[in-house]
Amino acid sequence: MSELSSESVRADVWLWRARFFKTRSLAAKFLDEGRVRMTRAGAEIRIDKCARPVKVGDKLVFAVGGRLIAISVEALGARRGPPAEARTLYTTLDEP
Repeated sequence: MSELSSESVRADVWLWRARFFKTRSLAAKFLDEGRVRMTRAGAEIRIDKCARPVKVGDKLVFAVGGRLIAISVEALGARRGPPAEARTLYTTLDEP
């Protein structure tokens, strides 16, 4: 992972570190299906590749397990830690 800058991380790695998915491969499959929307600097895109970079400040919206999840990325994390550590990587947004 040394080829990535310290300001971003692959979307599949971030979703796995934040514990939205049990495995990185499940996160990658979910992303490859285009099921995550990202807003960065006011522009909204659909993430369709698991290698897309995620940066602090990005907003992600996706549905998992019948729940709509809207979050703001607060930190990139260095590892997949315990749930309490994973919750520090994002804040929940209120969807209108």
